[in-house]
Amino acid sequence: MVKVSAPAMSLDASGSLANALVFSKWKGRNYVRQLVTPSNPKSGPQVGVRAMFKFLAQIWAGLSVPDKATWETLADQAVVSPFNAFMKANQSRWRNFEAPGQISPITEAETPGVYDNEAATGGVRQCDVEIEVTTLNDAWAVAIFRDTAALFTTAFSNCIAVIPTESAAVFHYIDTPLDPDTYYYNFRGIGNDGTLNAEEGEVNGVVS
Repeated sequence: MVKVSAPAMSLDASGSLANALVFSKWKGRNYVRQLVTPSNPKSGPQVGVRAMFKFLAQIWAGLSVPDKATWETLADQAVVSPFNAFMKANQSRWRNFEAPGQISPITEAETPGVYDNEAATGGVRQCDVEIEVTTLNDAWAVAIFRDTAALFTTAFSNCIAVIPTESAAVFHYIDTPLDPDTYYYNFRGIGNDGTLNAEEGEVNGVVS
């Protein structure tokens, strides 16, 4: 990435040029970078990273003011916002297959929630995936993993969704669109202080 003061003869140029360069602005600074197209934007690792990114980006707004304030030290060190510090630290943990946490520092010290009654009901091009929080404790979210082979090992690279589970209730996730096949699912609860539960147990659904 190259910072510029007046790219393309303007103060705020944006967009791509000749499918080679991208002009944009980050934190008030203009820059130019090479246009890069992922060879497979739907690879397992990319889907897994995006699943966690979506969860974290949506959950931030609901965090309490004191919880958000715990990220200010990391934010000041990196000269970014507390939100960006929260996203960066938690995405880094996720790439190491460690759970995210609401506050900094992440200590993995609280009691995880209890999950049960997992199910997967196949349909036309989709599967209704279900899990229940039976004992809330410090449950924050559940990561849903999918494969087309039975007895697979969960990893961030086969995570398809991370959904909030902050109440004792039954939660559904509609996995779509899917090609006709048998799909296997597993689940791991996430505590609000970065605890990653053991695998809950595999279920499967047949999609037509």
